[in-house]
Amino acid sequence: MRFAWIDLREVPRPQLQAVVDAAVHARMAGVVSADAELLGTLPPTVTRVLAGGAPAAVPAKKPADKGDKEAKADAKPADKPPTGAGVDLLLRKFTAQDELDALAAENRAASGTPVAGFVDVRDDRTLQLSCVGAMALPYTVIHFADPTKIPLEIVLAAAESAEGKLVTVVGDLEEAAIVFDVLERGSDGILFTPRSADDVFALARLLEATTPQLELSTLTVESIRHVGLGDRVCVDTCSHFEEDEGILVGSYSSGFVLCCSETHPLPYMPTRPFRVNAGALHSYTLGPDNRTNYLSEVGSGSALLAVGADGRTRRVVVGRAKLESRPLLEIRTHAEDGRLVSLTVQDDWHVRVLGPGGKVLNVTELRTGDELLGYLAQDKRHVGLPIGEFCKEV
Repeated sequence: MRFAWIDLREVPRPQLQAVVDAAVHARMAGVVSADAELLGTLPPTVTRVLAGGAPAAVPAKKPADKGDKEAKADAKPADKPPTGAGVDLLLRKFTAQDELDALAAENRAASGTPVAGFVDVRDDRTLQLSCVGAMALPYTVIHFADPTKIPLEIVLAAAESAEGKLVTVVGDLEEAAIVFDVLERGSDGILFTPRSADDVFALARLLEATTPQLELSTLTVESIRHVGLGDRVCVDTCSHFEEDEGILVGSYSSGFVLCCSETHPLPYMPTRPFRVNAGALHSYTLGPDNRTNYLSEVGSGSALLAVGADGRTRRVVVGRAKLESRPLLEIRTHAEDGRLVSLTVQDDWHVRVLGPGGKVLNVTELRTGDELLGYLAQDKRHVGLPIGEFCKEV
């Protein structure tokens, strides 16, 4: 589960209290501050992270030419980390392996507040150090000096089996969205400095941006007819579809058929695992946030839902849409409740839809009584948005 920490250290003072209130109200996972007194005012529902700017203290090594008693007297004791009432976690910088070892030793001692590490990655040495930290500490906060995400990919790969959490410093919400997608699994968390309470609530919406599990329905074919020439849309996405995935398309906003991607072999042409031959340009297709679009509106940069035969969904980005004139076929089906679900597609054998269990069906071979997979929407639509008004589509 991805999470975010709000960094208060550079929040403009006039906005500080509003940002604190927003962080608590929006249920941010943690708040980072150098002010232990401020952290003490926060409820225990928030992880209160006390940031200390100094590197981890390292005990002095025993001098070789002195006796044990004298060496013990001369050795520099480890600095005690700052503590405060209501502090759940200490955040300490480490810049070298011995400082990281000191942090790990503090956590192994289990005699005080747990310690997280902060490392600034600027070169290969600090990158390797961050990989080791991600394996050794309960939380490792990393700031990457360069805009490339390759160093983050390296740390994610190195810490794949780690029990600790990786927290990446981000400069804005756009970067936060990117960081959560790196190597598909992304950083466990982010550290973000908002400028206002609005930034906190926008971040909360980003964290909640997941796609739903859909309850698909079985649709029974009642008629198939050739309707003549029209314009159909092929949707080419930036993602590779699984064999049982496609997109939901329908002539009416109340019901959709699961149109199959071109992941399955065909004669005369190669597979195109990024494509769905979706249907006529007037058709609705279902996207994220329960929003529909006409296929005529879909284009480069649009977001749609890839839907599996088991109802799982994921967000996919459209790379392009191809609009071409082709003979069309109308498929009329009905759901168990009698609801009519209609789909108009290209009239050709290589256009396919999915049936129960992910069965691949060529549209020109469909017969009355065949079963398809579909989705029944409960909402009427206006400009793609759900609306509670009377609407009849025929």
